[in-house]
Amino acid sequence: MSNQARILTAALALAASLLAALPARAADWALYKHWNFAKPAFIHSLPFAQKRIVLQVSKDSPALWNLALNNVGNLLDYWGQGKIRVVLVAYGPGLKMLFADTPVAARIQSLNVEGVEFDACHQTMLKFKRKSGHLPALVPQAAVVPAGIVRIMQLEEHGFDYVKP
Repeated sequence: MSNQARILTAALALAASLLAALPARAADWALYKHWNFAKPAFIHSLPFAQKRIVLQVSKDSPALWNLALNNVGNLLDYWGQGKIRVVLVAYGPGLKMLFADTPVAARIQSLNVEGVEFDACHQTMLKFKRKSGHLPALVPQAAVVPAGIVRIMQLEEHGFDYVKP
């Protein structure tokens, strides 16, 4: 094999490995790519939000997911859309809430339109990848963060109230 062929083969292998490491197509990776613990970033611009809350979902339980989404709806009803920043962080078995085939996809889509952010734990995604061979496909509204628990810590440090339904 010539040197050119070896280089081309190595370049193709590198490109294939990089493509395999690419994120699930549905999720938004902006928060992951521009992560800075000291400066929380968000998907939605909510300049008039006076209240801030982060909800943790860490169980594989559609009943719990619905409870969390009911809590979110109640917060929006009470404070008003745009006046409260709500971030739901899913990690561990709770990440399944944000899978593309989730039974709560329509509710996630609706709440996303109202400014609710749905964060997916990259560490948990990697664990699913080790088991299945690929990153899980997520709902389009999911925003990937480096680690769910770190995101919760970040938001609490920046004045968010914490709720675990």
